[in-house]
Amino acid sequence: MKKIFILLSLHLGLAVFAQTNPLIVPANIVLPKDTLVAKQLVESLNGFLNQKESPNKENTYILKEDLLETSILLDEMKGIEKSGKFKDNNFYKGYLTNVVQIDLSNFIMQLSYLGVNENTPILCASFELLAKYKDDKFYFLSPLKRNTLSWQTKKIGNSTFLYKKELNTKVATEYVKDIAFFDKKLNASQSNIVWYGCNDMPEVMQNIGVLYKLEYNGRSVGTINANENNTTLLVNGTYNTNFNGFDPHDLWHERVRNAFPKNTINKPVDEGCAYLYGGSWGISWSQILKTFKEKVASNPKSDWLNLYDGFYNFGESKEKHLIVSYLINALIVDKIEKEKGFTAVIELLNCGKYEKTNDNYFKVLEKLTGINKANFNESVWALIKKSGK
Repeated sequence: MKKIFILLSLHLGLAVFAQTNPLIVPANIVLPKDTLVAKQLVESLNGFLNQKESPNKENTYILKEDLLETSILLDEMKGIEKSGKFKDNNFYKGYLTNVVQIDLSNFIMQLSYLGVNENTPILCASFELLAKYKDDKFYFLSPLKRNTLSWQTKKIGNSTFLYKKELNTKVATEYVKDIAFFDKKLNASQSNIVWYGCNDMPEVMQNIGVLYKLEYNGRSVGTINANENNTTLLVNGTYNTNFNGFDPHDLWHERVRNAFPKNTINKPVDEGCAYLYGGSWGISWSQILKTFKEKVASNPKSDWLNLYDGFYNFGESKEKHLIVSYLINALIVDKIEKEKGFTAVIELLNCGKYEKTNDNYFKVLEKLTGINKANFNESVWALIKKSGK
């Protein structure tokens, strides 16, 4: 490596003064013996972290070929210094906790973010990332590929599946077909999918480089994803290492967020679409509609606007909820699609985030269907009577 930096003595609290919030490097951290390399490594890591709030593809410490898997880790690191509880944007401080040199050009680095309240330390997160030296500079990346080096790979259509031993290709093929179906409806270009099958949420976190994160405490299942250059990375931890099943409802939400900005999507409409095209909690749309008619629509005095605003739950439990406003939107979406095509549904879907007044929703709804707050009750009754026929 070229020794382009001046000699730096390493001591407690080593910091790069050009950085606004440099990592704290305790004296007991074993850094490379070559102090010039050590200085460049720590400076580069601070540079990487100082750019973490910017779009990932603009981070000058990430190589293009490492962008996708590094994005999934970097997204977990964004805003990590902030504490809503203590109302402090810099409550958690970054500490370098371990450096392991693999060879002349590659390192494993671990860092933790801790805050102190009333003399009690609070650990917010710990991360692991790789550093590699290339073209006189250090670059950083997630350990995902390194941690799954022995996994098998199967490509189906525009999707690549990475798994440990076996893959249910029949279910995986259905998954690829549903993606194509949803993307066509949403008029979205078909992006590539890279899917990793993990045992559970702790394994997902470990593989991507999240050793610990306070917000994931106690979470046993989940999926973490990232999107870069028309490719979606999904690291799945829902006891589904072989791809023996997937939820079309959740897949719909994923494709919608891949196609449109999050802040334009109206949640009740989005959920209505998910009911219609993917059911919910493993319950088919036809069964959801049947349950709704038996439990709610059987009451001729049902006030649909009031039930809509109240997010009335007619599901079997709070956890496995079925919401009246979502079902009503499923009926509305079905009507709009049959009469005007899905382009009109997209307009309602993107009417803006849910708000208590629902003004943005009813403005677009009336434009597309003539349904407004004044005639909402009778219009919903008409949709219910026509449904299922």
